[in-house]
Amino acid sequence: RPKGDFSDRPKRDFGDLPKRDFAGDRPQGASGGFKSRPRPAEATEEAGERIAKRLARAGLASRRDAEELIAAGRVKVNGRVLSSPAFNVMPGDIIHLDGMEIPPIERTRLFLFHKPTGVVTTNRDPEGRKTVFDVLPADLPRLITNDGGLARVLELPATGWLRRYRVRVHGKVEESALAGLREGIAVDGVFYGAIEATLDREQGSNAWLTLGLREGKNREVRNILGSLGLDVTRLIRISYGPFQLDDLPEGHVLEIKGR
Repeated sequence: RPKGDFSDRPKRDFGDLPKRDFAGDRPQGASGGFKSRPRPAEATEEAGERIAKRLARAGLASRRDAEELIAAGRVKVNGRVLSSPAFNVMPGDIIHLDGMEIPPIERTRLFLFHKPTGVVTTNRDPEGRKTVFDVLPADLPRLITNDGGLARVLELPATGWLRRYRVRVHGKVEESALAGLREGIAVDGVFYGAIEATLDREQGSNAWLTLGLREGKNREVRNILGSLGLDVTRLIRISYGPFQLDDLPEGHVLEIKGR
């Protein structure tokens, strides 16, 4: 018989077998279909907020600094010293920092400050230079806002707010080089995104420029213009997103009123 030829094999007739209803074997739902597989219970949202976030919202420290305060045993909640920032607090909890009860959460307040020349913007300067917190009024929130979460959002490059500067430089300004900054530039292995740069006026070997950028990396303006052969001799931030310096005198503070 040729290989694979089964034509003469008798066929089996299944017609005499009882039919089975498999529907009765299936777990039925309300609509008669399969029941969905039970899913793990979804985690409920934690009540309250993290203690570090609460301290930051009070304007006492950044979240990172708040975690260091907690690790140092300087924070108490309802009389209990915390050893870990993995702790949630409720609105009615009593929180102490260094033995002093922290103030309740107030409405968000924000201030403009015209930083004097030579003063650095940092909490602590390892070189011992004067910082903005050495010259700000003592009753002003340490983060220049009483909402630490807002402060963090404002400083993040991802926020994308335009930072506009007036810059005095020494050297020969090539307007074609300024125009090329619109495509971004790499300096010493660091890439800086698109920069708007215009030449306002020239005074001998000095010139005034206006720059707009959205990243705010450390020493960004000085590094970028230095790569073009220009020395920055004066740097004034004139706007930050919707906030304008306008005619605010150097060293003065102005509270921004909410709408």
